[in-house]
Amino acid sequence: MEWVAGKKENMKRTLLEIGVILGGVFAITTLILVVAGAPPMQAFYHLIAGSIGSWLKVAQVLMGWIPLCLCACGLVYSFRIGLWNIGVEGQVVAGAVAATFVLRLGVEAGSPGVMLVLAFFGGLLGGSLWAIIAGFLKIKGGVNEIFGGLGMNFVAQGITLWLIFGPWKRPGVASMSGTELFPTNLWLPSIASLRLSPTGLGLTIAVLLVTAWVLSRTRLGLALKGIGNNPRAAYLHGLKPNRYIIIAMGLAGGCAGLAGTFQVTGVYHRLIPAISSNYGYLALLVVMLANYRIGIAPAIAFFFVCLNVGGIQLPMMLQLDSSLSGIIQGICVLTALLVYSWRRKRTITEE
Repeated sequence: MEWVAGKKENMKRTLLEIGVILGGVFAITTLILVVAGAPPMQAFYHLIAGSIGSWLKVAQVLMGWIPLCLCACGLVYSFRIGLWNIGVEGQVVAGAVAATFVLRLGVEAGSPGVMLVLAFFGGLLGGSLWAIIAGFLKIKGGVNEIFGGLGMNFVAQGITLWLIFGPWKRPGVASMSGTELFPTNLWLPSIASLRLSPTGLGLTIAVLLVTAWVLSRTRLGLALKGIGNNPRAAYLHGLKPNRYIIIAMGLAGGCAGLAGTFQVTGVYHRLIPAISSNYGYLALLVVMLANYRIGIAPAIAFFFVCLNVGGIQLPMMLQLDSSLSGIIQGICVLTALLVYSWRRKRTITEE
């Protein structure tokens, strides 16, 4: 009974925190719009209508939600063990490059269905290996994961540009538009009227469920949490932090690699310089706003993508800059950090 009562109390606190955050975001954003001389209610209306005003808009949001959620799943693993995996952006790119390599082989040989499956395995492996390199730099070279991750991001982007303008350039010309389009049989199946991939959606939901299960129901999840809370105590209890750092980074990179593969197979159908669409960096904000909990990360990711998609309407309807969506995202994170900091101080005071 005490456990159930504790769960209910935690749920009430979580809902209260979310209410405070949303109220704060609404108030601050309204103030910014008033100062800018824009009608707040009309701006909010166009943000909502531009993102969920039709089934086509909802499908567009879901196509952005898929890679953002996959990146968020990966970050939860690394955050759980206490690592700031800033290199998630490079891991998305590495996964996209690996998937492109596999699909280029499939243009002339192999069943399209088999090649798509192999592309996802290749993307998962590519992103995982890219993250593991950053993990090794930390445990063997003493390189902080933030700096190692940022460095790996630049390397991944450089390799992508070299491939697009070099070995994989389009016939007769190298272009910033990317490599040559893959044949349609190597595209991820989608609903033509909505341009939505059920396969990508199903994969993302599966990854979310597996991530939630691993973190809450397995020894691995418990080990990651224990090491993240107190590495020295975990070591004294027989856990090996360095080993679990590599495992966490590999899982994080694998999820990000799947996001990159989806971008190649389901969105752009080729490798382009900006293949990550900054979903890796945006996922950092999502996970921070979710307080590193996988349960509410999908809803926050959906909200963020709605802001991005709906923000496109603002320049057309109200002559407002579409960057307002980014401002709202930043306000969300800052407000959440203030709320979580206040809660932590209150907990310490009560103890």
